[in-house]
Amino acid sequence: MSLAVASAPPRWKSAGLWVVRGLLALAFAGAGAAKLYGVPMLVESFQHIGLGQWFRYLTGALEVLGAILILTPSLAAVGAVLLICIMIGATVTHLFVVGGSAVPALVLLALSAVVAYAKRGQIASLASHL
Repeated sequence: MSLAVASAPPRWKSAGLWVVRGLLALAFAGAGAAKLYGVPMLVESFQHIGLGQWFRYLTGALEVLGAILILTPSLAAVGAVLLICIMIGATVTHLFVVGGSAVPALVLLALSAVVAYAKRGQIASLASHL
């Protein structure tokens, strides 16, 4: 048996990973666009954070970028790591600054971690080139 055949993931795992990536892309593209558009609730939330509205624009742009990267097969690992970093920040912010539930951020963090784990070979390859 060939090593390439033995290491290929089952078709359902590949399809499932695409579903997770698609859901993450939809969630982050929507959230990022809302931040960039200036939805009043988000403007108020970022005002409460205290870093200024530039941080809302930066966060929105990074979320949209992450959504694009996670759908790009050769850059999905980079997108997943970027989204993990964003969600760690979101979780900490919810827990210690703005209040409210951190559960949505934790769910998105977990789904991003699933993609990063599935694409760990990409991460290792990118890290070896640095």
